[in-house]
Amino acid sequence: MFLFSFVPFLWAVSAKADFFQFDSISNASTYYFNYIYCNIWDGECQPNQDDATQQVPTRDLWAGFPQDYVNVVHQWYCSLGQCCDTGDCRITNNITGLARDLQLKLHGQHLVQSVVLKAIQGFVNNPESNKPLTLSFHGWSGTGKNFVARIVADNLYREGVKSECVRLFITPFHFPHGRLVDTYKGQLREAIRDMVLRCPQTLFIFDEAEKLHPGLIDAIKPYLDHYDNVDGVSYRRAIFLFLSNIGGATINDVALDFWHSGQNREDIGMEDMEHRLRAETVDSQGGFSQSELMSGHLIDFFVPFLPLEYRHVKLCARDAYAARGLEPDEGTLDEVAKAM
Repeated sequence: MFLFSFVPFLWAVSAKADFFQFDSISNASTYYFNYIYCNIWDGECQPNQDDATQQVPTRDLWAGFPQDYVNVVHQWYCSLGQCCDTGDCRITNNITGLARDLQLKLHGQHLVQSVVLKAIQGFVNNPESNKPLTLSFHGWSGTGKNFVARIVADNLYREGVKSECVRLFITPFHFPHGRLVDTYKGQLREAIRDMVLRCPQTLFIFDEAEKLHPGLIDAIKPYLDHYDNVDGVSYRRAIFLFLSNIGGATINDVALDFWHSGQNREDIGMEDMEHRLRAETVDSQGGFSQSELMSGHLIDFFVPFLPLEYRHVKLCARDAYAARGLEPDEGTLDEVAKAM
């Protein structure tokens, strides 16, 4: 059936051959074959983004074809899930999906919902940004920092955190030995540079950032600064997320003060939090506070994750059960929340 649907298309090629650029057509044909071989037949392949035969063909390539046949090919190609508006099909930049996921999947974090959406949307919609976007997530463990980082990746990239445009660094795992900082510096700079060269928009996530050696952070400081380029490479379309437990006590104190005064936690604003959070981050121990990220004011947004209340834990448990196709009763949800 597949072959029969393309017979008219092949006839059109032979009938109007003198109008076409055969080099481009050859590249397009090779691309489609490679896509099917790699993704549908599960063939072993290593796509090369610098190879014209591995790049997504553009509509301009088909300018000489009759529109009817262009539509047939386009519809078939889109049915494979390869259509995109960003120019690079690895990148989706689904801001609507990001807003929906933050609203429906994230519980008890109204500040995070607002700040993260505003920051990501503003960055995506401003291709002329004068620096990379740098967000610093703060709060105790279990408040959702990693969860939000995954939501961001899932909505900006087709493959989410598995995308070749996304890189996760876990400090104790990737940089465990202080005596090897100089080695880590070179490895980290090379990893970031290589990914930026491969992808027009990249996402770097640093988990447990408070444990990073200050020299390691300062080594990548030029990539986060207001530079047109560093050694001929522009990093302005990169996003850096730093996740840490720094500021957890301050965040909890603010939330407790609101509770004692009888105010709703949803009334907590960034004006109640940001100054104190910055101050605690600067005064904290560890490489993150001692680095030029802080002294150079390179963090665009400090994002506070509030402590979760009992009701929020129940909602999280409900979502976890629902993701597995289960419908727990209130008693089960209470047991889970009490255990947490």
